[in-house]
Formats: sequence, structure tokens, C-alpha cells
Amino acid sequence: MPEAPDMTCRPLISRPGRLAAGSGAVVGAWAFLTVVLHAERWGKWFVLWMTVGLTVVLIAVLLLLWATAQVRADAYGVHSRMMLRRRSVPWSEIADLHIWLQRGRHGDIRRVVLVLRDGRKLRLPLPQTAKQDDPAFDSEVAELRALHSRYGTPESTRLPVVSYRTAGRRRRWLLVLCVLLLATAGGAALSVPSADAENRAWEAAVPCAAGTPAAARGECLTTVPAVITRTDPERGKEPSWLYFADDRPVRRVSVSYEGAEGFAAGDRVEVTFWRGGIRVVAGERHVWREHMAPAGDVAVFAAGLALGAAYPGALLLMRRRGRRLADDEVLPSALPFAGALAGTALWLLPLCYLHPTTLFSSRTQITWWAAGSLVTLGLFTWAWRATRIRTPGETGAVQTPPVQGEVFLSARFLDHTDYNPNGFGTHIVLGDGPPAVVPHGGPGRFAAKPIPVERLTAGTVRRARGDEETISRSWHIAELDDAGTPVRLAAAPADLTRILRELGLAHREPSR
Repeated sequence: MPEAPDMTCRPLISRPGRLAAGSGAVVGAWAFLTVVLHAERWGKWFVLWMTVGLTVVLIAVLLLLWATAQVRADAYGVHSRMMLRRRSVPWSEIADLHIWLQRGRHGDIRRVVLVLRDGRKLRLPLPQTAKQDDPAFDSEVAELRALHSRYGTPESTRLPVVSYRTAGRRRRWLLVLCVLLLATAGGAALSVPSADAENRAWEAAVPCAAGTPAAARGECLTTVPAVITRTDPERGKEPSWLYFADDRPVRRVSVSYEGAEGFAAGDRVEVTFWRGGIRVVAGERHVWREHMAPAGDVAVFAAGLALGAAYPGALLLMRRRGRRLADDEVLPSALPFAGALAGTALWLLPLCYLHPTTLFSSRTQITWWAAGSLVTLGLFTWAWRATRIRTPGETGAVQTPPVQGEVFLSARFLDHTDYNPNGFGTHIVLGDGPPAVVPHGGPGRFAAKPIPVERLTAGTVRRARGDEETISRSWHIAELDDAGTPVRLAAAPADLTRILRELGLAHREPSR
């Protein structure tokens, strides 16, 4: 094997660009420190100039981190360099190279990942690209693979692509999100009794009698007259305010936007105190009451958070079920579990709203729980079966009826061929004529292109991979040979078995 040349990958930025980034960081830091040290001189412009200086520093530092990145590969291994970190990995420790697809606003970003023999994965800062077709990126990846083949022992002869749909993507943040949602739900559930007790105490509160001691006035209603001097209504998240004359009984009180709009300067109102806070401001034209969350609302909020925490848990469960799959094999969708959670919410949330503190206090609630739990159990059983990982061997023995009349099956050839130019086909029609590719679901063979069955030879049937993003997660792929040209046919497992049988192609399971 000829010796592979060394490879060096740098960002597309010149030496003057790196110098400008470094100068910007220094100048921005100097400006930021100057503003901080002379805050009194800058006066009201202090915050503005401090923000501008800090922003310049952050942008320049990020640009400098990117500008100083470098990846070099030679006979020893792969060497990556950042401004604050250097790392070298010998080829003997590298088991494989993967392409890492990271979702971005304007498309997927492709990066290279080193898969080490101890299971760890190291993402390289370079090369990377956001283009679907980038010859420079493909060339650099090819050079890395050539060096790996020359000086190392790759575990795979192909280049796996790992995306957010595949088994190799680890999502640790899902566990963090699940725990945070559960903790918040638990805190909200613990506050339900106190919210219910506070609402009951407010409803039972009566005006304070004459001579009531000051220490006991918190549990009764104290009403004092006041005059509004001005209102300050604010939309959005900003609070609205009512201001009182002579700061009596207080200088101002925060109200809703509608509450501030309902009053005007000069209005005489009565302000009601309860438990040390203003609860009611009543005038001739408008009455504002402080919103007190009912116990049912708090219980619904807690139950909703608990159900929301279950979906990240379902995603983690799917990744646990797919732990034996290759890193680039696509996992089934977790949407059936989302449907099961939605069905659970239909009976659980009304129960929590109507009986927040008496969930098991009567036969009606117990019956509600029992019936709802059976529904949830059935939904999750269906979701578990719907998301099971189907291997090609499971569908090989599926018995399908013979084709009678024209049958349109949703299937796609993933490669450009003379019978599938530019990937125009969305269905394959069987029966009443030769099998053909059509761009519609029927009826009729409009724009049909016959499949040259005599040229095709069957290969393996496998699950979808990370670089096959345009097809459903549950579809399988048949790798065929078209007179020496490899082509891929994708369809649902049962439909794919039926199509291959009608084409007269036998398939074998992929080797692992």
C-alpha cells in the first residue's frame, strides 16, 4: 500500500484575520476595563459602554478560538489544537471515524468524530461544513480515512453517519431535563395543600372587628380608604402599578394590566389588607383582586410537568432499547409514547383539577383512577409494541397475499437511475403489468417507468442509517445491484418483502 501523505486542516481564515481577532480581544478587554475603572466619569453611559466592550471581547475571543484551531494527521495519529487545549491520539487507539450530524438553523453541520477503542468519542474541531455537497470537506475526510487505513486498524470499511435519529447519539441532557421536570413537579405537588388552605382561609375571612389586636389582624380583613394619584399600565411581562396619594396606605401596589387600566388618577378607592398584603382595590368603576392560584390549577401544573418529564424518559428508553444497534442505525420514533402520554392527560388532568386534595377520598375518584390506569396501561403497551426494533430477519417470513390488480406501495429508490431520475419516484406499482416506479399513489400508471428486473440482483436488507434522512425511521433498505451499480430500495418492512418477492429477488440478512 502506498504511503498516505500527512494531512493538515485549518480554518478558512488568513494570518491577518487571526491577528485581527487577537487585537480585537485585547482592545475589547482594554475598553471594558477602562469603563469599569472610570464608572463615575462615564455616568449614565456606563452600562451601555460596558455592554459594548464585553460583547466585543466575547466575539473576538470566540473568533480567536476558531481562528487558532488546527487538526493534523500523520503516521503517529491525529493531533488537534485549540487556543487553550492540545490533544494527540495515536492510530492504535482509534477504532473508527464517524461523521457527526449536528442540527443547525440552516441545515445540518457535519463534523468528524474519533471513536476510540475504549468506547469514548472525541469530536474534532476541524474539518466541518454546513453544506450538503462540500468537496473540500469530503477530500479532508478521505485523507483522514486513508491515513487510518495505512497506520491503524479500522473496524468498519464504510463511513458511518451519526445523527439525532441514530443509536450512537448520546443525549445526557435528556436525563437532566427529566430530573428537573420531575423535581419541579414534586415541588408543585407539595404546594397543593397549602394553596388549597390559603384559598379556603381567604374565602372564610371576615372584616376585623373593633378592638382586634394588631397581632391578630392578619387573619381578618382590614379596609382603609385611599386616593390614586396615577396609574402605570405596562403590557407584556413588565408589572403595572397603582400609586397612592401621600404614600397611604402604601406608596404603590403591583397590579395586572387590566387593573391599572380600570383606574384613573383621582379615583377614591378602598384597599383591603389580608395577611400583610393588599388583596383588593375597589373603586366605583373597577375592582382589582389579587389572583390566588386555585389548588386545582397547581395540581394540574404538577401533573403536566410529570407527564412532560415522561417524554424525555421515553427517549432515553428508546436509546436503551437500541444499545445493541450500530451507531449509525436509526431508532424508531418515540411519538407513540407521546400519544400514550396525551391519552393519559385526558383523564388525569381533569381529575387533578376537580379533586386536587381528595384524589382517593371516595369511590368515584377510585373508579376514575382504576379506569384511567387501565387506559394508560393499554396505551403504553401499544406504544411499546409500536416502537420495538424490527430487524430484517423478522419480516423475512411475513406472508403476504398474491397481487391482484394494481397495487401501489409507498417505496423509494434512493439513488439516481434511469427508472428513477433525480429520485422522482414515491411509489412502486405491482400487478397488471411490469413493476414500475411512479411519482404518485395511483390510480393509473401515469409517468410510470418500468423497473428492469432482469438487471437487478438482490443483496442484503438492513435498517435505515443516519445518512438516509429522507425516509421514515421504520423503513428498511434493500441493497440491490443494477448491472454493477449499487442501488438502494427503501420501504416499510412488510411492503419491502412484498416488492422483493414480486421482483423475484431473494435477500439475505446483513452480516454484523
